[in-house]
Amino acid sequence: MPKSSIRTLFAAAAVLCSAIAPASAEDSQQPKANIDFLKIDADITLRRMVVHNPRPKGTVLFLHGFPETLYAWKDVSLALGNDYEVHAFDWPGYGLSSRPAVDRFSYAPKDYARVLNEYLAKADIDTSKLTIYATDIGALPALLLALEKPDIARTIIVGDFAPFNRPQYMYESLQSLKVAGATGQARAQLNKNRADILENAFRRGLPKEAQFEVSQEFKDDMANGWNHGALTTADAFSFYYSHFTRDQDYFESQLARFKTPVNVVWGEKDLYIKKEMGLELASRLPAKLNLLAGVGHYPHLQSPKQTIEEVRASFR
Repeated sequence: MPKSSIRTLFAAAAVLCSAIAPASAEDSQQPKANIDFLKIDADITLRRMVVHNPRPKGTVLFLHGFPETLYAWKDVSLALGNDYEVHAFDWPGYGLSSRPAVDRFSYAPKDYARVLNEYLAKADIDTSKLTIYATDIGALPALLLALEKPDIARTIIVGDFAPFNRPQYMYESLQSLKVAGATGQARAQLNKNRADILENAFRRGLPKEAQFEVSQEFKDDMANGWNHGALTTADAFSFYYSHFTRDQDYFESQLARFKTPVNVVWGEKDLYIKKEMGLELASRLPAKLNLLAGVGHYPHLQSPKQTIEEVRASFR
């Protein structure tokens, strides 16, 4: 066979081998988001996402808000996965987690705090190396748990939520959820506005140039999970609010004994919970406050690089 033909044959073989070769070590080490289910008790099973790391520098747990699911955290979790083990889960009533009847689970912040405590135990998380990043409805449960267990995390990052009963700092539709006797009508309105909430909740209150898109995967997951089970996501949200004032008042009454290190991160342009709420919380804990210019209620979606940096800084 001529030498030129032999060279051509070897070249073709090399191309074929490269096409079928196993993934490189670098490729195999890329973080992956593993989604499964973890049973908390007889009534509640949580869908969760874990990005594993064989030698983590620490553990991060992300806690979502309304109307989100764990997919809100997928991109930032993967970005952090080279250094940390990262967890996120759907709260009861959200995504594909359980939705017990309200006579078995109240959906109150205090009950979410219990779910959080059970998750940390069943997931075998070393809380001495844990940062919790909690936003919206996820934040008060994390702080309530920290009141009873100050060592529940090395740092808790919270933002864009209502730690205190200050309706004047809240969006009008949220205020109505706190009014006794009006919650049923407010819940019905939330369910009626499902399409608008899922499409526009993340844009509302931001100028056009600051508005952003979320992934189609995330949009689909919120839409598919809204009616998963006997209760809707809006139902769970409204039941949470029916107990909200009680649990806010308890937290404020116990603030003097709060010990866990907290960082407060707030979108300066938050339409739903005004920045004054964050300013008061940071002043009274006291805690470091990072007020994000031009950012709304969902900093982790609008400015994910900032969220990643906040998490990394918590381990320094």
